[in-house]
Amino acid sequence: MAQVRLLALDLDGTIVSDGIRISPRVRDVLCEALHAGVLVTLASGRAFYITRLFAHELGIRAPLICYQGALVQDSDGGEVYVHHRVRPDLAHELIDLARQQGWGLCTYVNDQLYAEELGPLLRFYAEYAPIVEEVHTVADLKAILASGPTKLAVTVEIEQAAGVSDLLRERFGGRLRIVRPFAYSVEVTDLSATKGQALSFLAHRLGIEQAETMAIGDNDNDVDMLAWAGLGVAMGNAPAAVKASADYVAPPIEEDGAAQAIERFVLGKRHA
Repeated sequence: MAQVRLLALDLDGTIVSDGIRISPRVRDVLCEALHAGVLVTLASGRAFYITRLFAHELGIRAPLICYQGALVQDSDGGEVYVHHRVRPDLAHELIDLARQQGWGLCTYVNDQLYAEELGPLLRFYAEYAPIVEEVHTVADLKAILASGPTKLAVTVEIEQAAGVSDLLRERFGGRLRIVRPFAYSVEVTDLSATKGQALSFLAHRLGIEQAETMAIGDNDNDVDMLAWAGLGVAMGNAPAAVKASADYVAPPIEEDGAAQAIERFVLGKRHA
């Protein structure tokens, strides 16, 4: 295989456990890869400012892929290269549906989190991060969406989430992208927002060939990124469909599978 020059890493379930923890082995391996000249980006569904916290903690300086691929932005908070917003009319339609169904709903506008009510599920969603995300409560979400939100998220009880996801796909399929990154939430972005298209854009901008890219992920929202990368690596804790989209299946996160894959394919430590 070609030498890996650009490495894209999902966060939750790949290198981050319990919403905040990155193991010492992953930290050490990434430090070694960065010192070897490999460009590393994070490809996450999380907001930019949360993704940037992890990036700075790990010494990553490349542009970051956030909001399921809806945003590609310099890690220092500077230039925005890609920003796919949800059309306001579609966001309004989703808000109406959430109100009818009694779902908790929040949305990100300009990297800020907004909701009409701050219930326990949304509070948990906001707290599942290295810092507690501030939730701005507003009387009417529609009033702040003139330019279109970057992402909307429905927060429901775990046993309801699969049904919510199915209903949203039935209602908005072909118009919006629906993913379920956590057991208790379903996230909605523009149809063009995928980690795969974002990685393709970033590689092209950095002058890196597709064959020189590697991506590691664990969830359905990582499938197109794993399929596009020159080497796609699924975590051992990933669902079967994610593993089927990958070129290689690493051990699970509990065994530092991402670190093992980087050691093998990026650093050439075949017996790691």
